[in-house]
Amino acid sequence: MAINTIEMTTVHTIEALQGLIDRNKQEGRTVGFVPTMGFLHEGHLSLVSQARKDNDLVVMSIFVNPAQFGPGEDLEAYPRDAQRDAQLAGSAGVDILFMPTPEEMYPHEGGIKIVPGPQASALCGASRPGHFDGVLKVVLKLVNIVNPDCSYFGMKDAQQLAIIETFVRDFNLRTSIVRVPTVREQDGLAKSSRNVFLTAKEREEAPVIQQALQKGVAVFNDGASSEQIEKIVADFITINNLGVIDYVSLLAYPALTKYDGTSKEIILACAVKFGKTRLIDNIIMSTKDGFHVQNDDEQ
Repeated sequence: MAINTIEMTTVHTIEALQGLIDRNKQEGRTVGFVPTMGFLHEGHLSLVSQARKDNDLVVMSIFVNPAQFGPGEDLEAYPRDAQRDAQLAGSAGVDILFMPTPEEMYPHEGGIKIVPGPQASALCGASRPGHFDGVLKVVLKLVNIVNPDCSYFGMKDAQQLAIIETFVRDFNLRTSIVRVPTVREQDGLAKSSRNVFLTAKEREEAPVIQQALQKGVAVFNDGASSEQIEKIVADFITINNLGVIDYVSLLAYPALTKYDGTSKEIILACAVKFGKTRLIDNIIMSTKDGFHVQNDDEQ
């Protein structure tokens, strides 16, 4: 199905984007959408690869969304490289690259808010109030603008993924959410745009996060309780690096509630701060045919 219909076109306005998409849809082409905040890495490109396989036309957005940054967070410091991103996107098979300004995306502020449900109070949401309000705001706008058949999200941001899946389901958005596995460095560190902020020492220590989660999975399979697993993971991180733990949690997925032994999916997730750089990671396990890890290519 997937064909390169056009050389990549970069647009900066909603009107230009919708004109291109409408013409392709009128010709019967399916549209896959990859929303990003740029500073692209292999994780983003894996989303493009899956979208390329599934669809006739691939649209990527690059927009550092101010609505999801809270006071004191790294909006201005967030890494940006538009020229490099455009080259990577084109090489990966993106057909249309949408790079709007904040003024293009948010020309008016009518005071209407989107308030996520209880999923947003766990994990990262506990220390980032309002963050997922901003995520859902931009997701709703982008999905309405692009009108994609499928939208592609990485499983590294598992809480975001769970909330978006719930949002799309509950509000009947006309797109299908496709989960794409986490992409990792050879030493296990999850790819992230924020990894560039790590010092050499912090980068050396950061893979401990995934190692700790793997230990948590092992003791889960041995029958340990949620509390025991969380403590084992936290202790391993504390002993083996200088990062400061934000949270370590074992929860039902995608509900993000306390695991009671009945959930079909489980997430073991953590966030660790190295200086001002906050890294997240997780392992999602499925109960289908017995528990097995299902969110990484390498595992």
